[in-house]
Amino acid sequence: MSGVSGTGSAVGEEWGARAARSRALAVLRVRGRALGLAVLPAAVAVVLYAGEVTGHFSGTGWGTARWVVTVLAVVVLLAATAVALVVARARPAATPTVELAETAAPDLYRLVRDLADRLGVPAPAAIALTPDCDSWLEDRTHRAHRTHHAGGGTGGAPVLVIGSPFLWWMRVGELRAVLAPVVAGTGPAAHPDIAAARRFVRGLDAAIAVPRTPGLDPVRRLGARGVGQVARVLLRACRGHAAEMERGVAAAGSERAQEVDYGVRIVAQEQVGLAYAGWDRLLTRVALPAWRMGRWPVKLDAGVVSALTELSRRDRLADGFSSRLGERPACDLLEEPGAVDEAASLLAARLFHGGPAEPGPDWSPVEWSQYPEEVVDRKWRTDAARLHQVLDGIDAAAAGPGAPPPTDGPTLTRVIDRLTMTAPGPAVGATAEATETPIEAAADQDDHADLADSADFDDDSPPNPAADALAGALSALLAREEAAREARVAAESARGRTAAAAPVPDRGATAYEGVGAYEGVSGPDGPLPLFPLQPPRSGRDLLADHVTAMVCCAAVDTAEAVPGLDWLDGPALLLGGERATDLGPRVLSLVEDGDPEPLRDWLARTGVRPEKPVRLV
Repeated sequence: MSGVSGTGSAVGEEWGARAARSRALAVLRVRGRALGLAVLPAAVAVVLYAGEVTGHFSGTGWGTARWVVTVLAVVVLLAATAVALVVARARPAATPTVELAETAAPDLYRLVRDLADRLGVPAPAAIALTPDCDSWLEDRTHRAHRTHHAGGGTGGAPVLVIGSPFLWWMRVGELRAVLAPVVAGTGPAAHPDIAAARRFVRGLDAAIAVPRTPGLDPVRRLGARGVGQVARVLLRACRGHAAEMERGVAAAGSERAQEVDYGVRIVAQEQVGLAYAGWDRLLTRVALPAWRMGRWPVKLDAGVVSALTELSRRDRLADGFSSRLGERPACDLLEEPGAVDEAASLLAARLFHGGPAEPGPDWSPVEWSQYPEEVVDRKWRTDAARLHQVLDGIDAAAAGPGAPPPTDGPTLTRVIDRLTMTAPGPAVGATAEATETPIEAAADQDDHADLADSADFDDDSPPNPAADALAGALSALLAREEAAREARVAAESARGRTAAAAPVPDRGATAYEGVGAYEGVSGPDGPLPLFPLQPPRSGRDLLADHVTAMVCCAAVDTAEAVPGLDWLDGPALLLGGERATDLGPRVLSLVEDGDPEPLRDWLARTGVRPEKPVRLV
């Protein structure tokens, strides 16, 4: 039976490799046709000159034709040379990663090399980590990659990129099984035709992005656009063949990897899906609030283990997964797992939020033990302060200039009373003006007029107009804060590009190059974040979050509640050591319907005093 299985695997592998080579030749034929088209005018000119020498093409008409074709041949050859130089010299896109030197993970390198030997394929040139739940091979043989990635691109073999959450959640055997089909891809990648086809496709893709390179003068940018158009046509011609070539490579690698840890791989694939779910939850619910506060958790990968352990405790479908924690984790293959986790966590903050490349006064690390106090409590009080800032602006706009400030202070009662007003407050434009400068107010006047005109056609009045007015002003204030943050990021990006142009001193052998792989706060594929985690939220959602934050501040200040961290849901309010899970629906009832009774009942039951002022940031 095993012989039959081995024969089928060999046949499948051979079929995948042949399909990949066939498609690679198709890609190279596109390159050959383009080259033939470029030299065609020169070939015609050579024929015309040969005809003149032999006396077959003599006369004034043939002389004119020779000059016209010669000029055309020179122009086409110059243009083709320019395109070829740009395609060859353009820097292909590279995934931002944390580079792992062999001295930083000798056991991991040994595992990968042993795996390559068992599969009978070349070992990867280097290993890098990415803050994502995926693994792949990446070619970094381009000289630009060799300059910026000290550990990768040395030699012809590709770099093995491993998702950092896998190292912390998976066991050593599971990681080996998951990496087997990826490492097996180095065999087809070493074939000259496949390697040449990949280089050609990557060069075309990089040439398309050249016109967007900053610092080009108008003439060079115009030429780059012409080269980009040619590269786009060639890429469109070979795109289908390139996709089929990669499918053939993947099929060949998968078939070859069936000979190694096939049974373990079936179990490990379940862990891949579970790790992806936990990583996504950790980023969106736990890390994102911290990033928005200017703090970045330094142990995100370790947090995945805590999140998935909590999931296995809550969900019976995940029961038994936490029992695996007694086995040796794959992160033990690293010499300093904490330093690697910190570098991957900082990179995740840059990719998914657009944070700076290095820590600073407004971008500092935070440990999980400090998260409730440094992130949760600060987030609540910042949101509560923003909410009362908007309320102060509304009151100032309603009272007119010279009116005394409100005397009730930052209390929860003030918020509840405002959201239960039967008559709507000032228009959204007036509430925004209270927190805008005169220039910003004039710029937003037309937008507010458009909103008012569209409201005339809406026959259904909102159930809580006071909440709409407050949500509009709150959204305007948040938009200005976000614009100011983006301006700071742009300034930091400009400083980073200036620093990248300067000579970089030799820092010696560095095990973790997570910061040195990029310039400033811009990644190789455009400004960060490359992968925003959440779409824009509505004004009602933002208002509900701010009201919830105000309730939590009142509970902490008057009812001995404490901020906490839920590994699956993020910031949590703890009352008597238990998480308050019934607060959200009551806040929504107040915001959506203007009904304060469910929230008042909750406040009375938990001992929260809404009339007491809270401490704000």
